[in-house]
Amino acid sequence: MGSVSAGEYLAGDFHQHTLYTDGSYPFMQVMEENASYGLDWWANSEHGGERNRDGNGNYWDDTEVYPTNPILGDYEASGSHQEMWRWQSLRDYVYPNIETTREEYSDKIVISGLEQNVPGHEHCSTAIYQYDSTATAISEFEYRFDRSDDDTSRDGEEGLLDGFGTLAKTNDTEDDAIYGVEWMQAMKDQGFGDAWVVPAHVERAWSYHIEDFRNWMDAGPDVAIGFEGAPGHQTSGDRGFSRGSLGGGTYGGTGFYVATIGGLWDALAAEGRKFFNFASSDFHNHWSTGGSDFWPGEYQKTYTYINNDAKDKIQAVFDGNRSGNSWNVQGDLIDELQFTAKSKGSSAMMGETLKVKAGDHVQIKIKVHDPVGTNFCPFDMLNPSLDQVGIEQPLNMPELDHIDLIAGTITGNAPVTNPEDVVATDYGTDTQVIRTFERNGGSYKDGYMTYVLNFKVEKSMFLRLRGTNLPANVPFETDEDGNPLADSEASDKIYSLMDAVELEDLLQENVTIATNSKLDEVAEAYADLWFYSNPIYIEVE
Repeated sequence: MGSVSAGEYLAGDFHQHTLYTDGSYPFMQVMEENASYGLDWWANSEHGGERNRDGNGNYWDDTEVYPTNPILGDYEASGSHQEMWRWQSLRDYVYPNIETTREEYSDKIVISGLEQNVPGHEHCSTAIYQYDSTATAISEFEYRFDRSDDDTSRDGEEGLLDGFGTLAKTNDTEDDAIYGVEWMQAMKDQGFGDAWVVPAHVERAWSYHIEDFRNWMDAGPDVAIGFEGAPGHQTSGDRGFSRGSLGGGTYGGTGFYVATIGGLWDALAAEGRKFFNFASSDFHNHWSTGGSDFWPGEYQKTYTYINNDAKDKIQAVFDGNRSGNSWNVQGDLIDELQFTAKSKGSSAMMGETLKVKAGDHVQIKIKVHDPVGTNFCPFDMLNPSLDQVGIEQPLNMPELDHIDLIAGTITGNAPVTNPEDVVATDYGTDTQVIRTFERNGGSYKDGYMTYVLNFKVEKSMFLRLRGTNLPANVPFETDEDGNPLADSEASDKIYSLMDAVELEDLLQENVTIATNSKLDEVAEAYADLWFYSNPIYIEVE
């Protein structure tokens, strides 16, 4: 049964970079952009390992900035400059910057994070909320478990947690990655703080498969809460990551695992596992200066239901994300979503479980708000993808075309017919679109569209939503059933063929750019917009 606390959906971002690592902008500028693009919470989650500069781009060994060399640990250099290990910069420099940001933006929630270079895998957005208001825990985690950190200077130091011994390097194998998740879970269990581990751009390096997610959830049921199924880097050629990634790249800007009905994410839901889908900016360098990214909040947002009565606002973000009561959206296609299941006086929201008896009637209610006005799209032009099918819609004023209600039976562990073929694996679910709600198919009032579906339940099941501005059968964008096609198709057939100078002429008057090299990719991203909800689970007793 769902337990609805006082709260609201607040927009956030899990994953972004500054000059502290491989970002292109100062730390405080990125914090300012987070706030200016409408985010309520965010985590500064950037690479582990070592770097030679601080959050303003100054070299750590620049004696004019640091008269006394501040660097601890084993010596390592890059570009003839000594590097500081991330375990130190996270603890001694980034965290004080985060505290300053919290003071400057007192209405925002800023979280200490790390993009872990995961042993045996690729990357993971992690975050730690340490209850004593220090960053010693995230510092220890990076030292122990980041595969790019080969400093040995802290080996033998007393660890923070019971049961994990003194500090040592456990950062080579997939088993070490699981051990790191266990460490995060122990930190929470021992009352030291709270944490999440959210693998990033999971299809990019062909390194995360269903068994990995099962293992992580088993090792850290409270901290392994989901993955970034909608990656950042949305102006990077084929959007998010290249067509060489597992599954052939992104589909409507979303990874293969989430975009495929009956795919890996649905298989986990069919097992009854509560492993959730999030979106992030993965911000490094803005498209206006030739980068592959939108500012955090400019294009993708994750909306999480957060208890606004909570005294501890940071803890409320961790609790909210763990609950799975969240959804993500591109291009501000919608800015409000209510998705509930009700039966006999009980109700459940996203991430929650509604318990019923076989044969009971369940009512699904969906209420969305299509925002008035423009989003952050910089162009004054019609949507080129929709123009192909005779729909004249301004690129910066998208309209929700329809919502798909997707459902599958919860059956227990999903079978794998060919574990060596991770792309074509049949997970054995019956997941399908059970109802499509057209834009004009429900009640409409003040920009809100409401849809209701009543049905009888016989088996335990999960339900999730996706919505888009594109109808079915849009060439190079959607198939006859309305499923998103690989973004490489629209890249090759529409957007890479556009003239950069002509696109520059179509920019809004207030938009300034240093290069027009990314304009076709910006147009492609705004033409093809989607939102995804996390599932509601129905348990038949």
